[in-house]
Amino acid sequence: MRSHYEYSTLAESPDAPSASPVRPAPSRHIGAFFPTDTNRPTIISGEVDTMKTTGNTILITGGGSGIGRGLAEAFHKLGNKVIIAGRRQQVLDETTSANPGMASAVLNIEDAASVRAFAAKLTADYPSLNVVINNAGIMRPENVLSQSPDLADAEATITTNLLGPIRLTAALLPHLLKQPHANIMTVSSGLAFVPMAITPTYCATKAAIHSYSESLRYQLKSTNVEVIELAPPYVQTELMAGQATDPRAMPLKDYLAETIEILNTQPNSTEVLVERVKPLRFAAANGKEKYDAFFQQFNDARMAPH
Repeated sequence: MRSHYEYSTLAESPDAPSASPVRPAPSRHIGAFFPTDTNRPTIISGEVDTMKTTGNTILITGGGSGIGRGLAEAFHKLGNKVIIAGRRQQVLDETTSANPGMASAVLNIEDAASVRAFAAKLTADYPSLNVVINNAGIMRPENVLSQSPDLADAEATITTNLLGPIRLTAALLPHLLKQPHANIMTVSSGLAFVPMAITPTYCATKAAIHSYSESLRYQLKSTNVEVIELAPPYVQTELMAGQATDPRAMPLKDYLAETIEILNTQPNSTEVLVERVKPLRFAAANGKEKYDAFFQQFNDARMAPH
């Protein structure tokens, strides 16, 4: 149910912004992806350890497919108790059958009352719950010149991608505050920082999740609850048609391996950024003129035939 659609087929130009204001990238064709830039941090660090990768009880929404399933299986193998949640019972059953010991629960993330009831039952069934990964989301293209008057796609995207995590976090926060150490993990996107124009509402929700994560982290800074934001690049999942087999997308196994490595080796992460997402994450650092050129080329490349 869940992954992130970020890539470019840009050919770099002298006017395009580099990934780093410190060391501009040389002029060269960068193929299917933006170049990586190791001058940029993999994480944005906090002052305390924010994530241990073993010994947790973890809820992962959208955990039946894509990045959600990948994270569920990775954390399961590390010795955590993992509960996956989503709308489709069959998908959940397939995932738990393939991973003995993993649990599942049906969740309609679009319905506020269902989210509250789900949280109450989950904390009763799993009193040791201490990590929540808000991963569920949808991504739909929208043509603003010919969209439905009821804005069904836009409203569904906002409800699932933004209100869903806010509602679930609010419902689970009283429980998490009682734990010795807890973590809320949000999932934004590289497109939170450089939007892809054909999916305007998706990108807007991911920008909002980034902002929400920062505010949530600030308000919880004196508590036992830490906040981590994942900002994935374009990853091979089924989020959009053709994405799972697109050779330009980052292989899911590579994204998961790099993410888990970051969490293992840099436990004070507040933003977890794999190499491929850094040019999007830091695109604005070069100033408005270069950012505007970057945004234009990024979206022109998306619309170009390939």
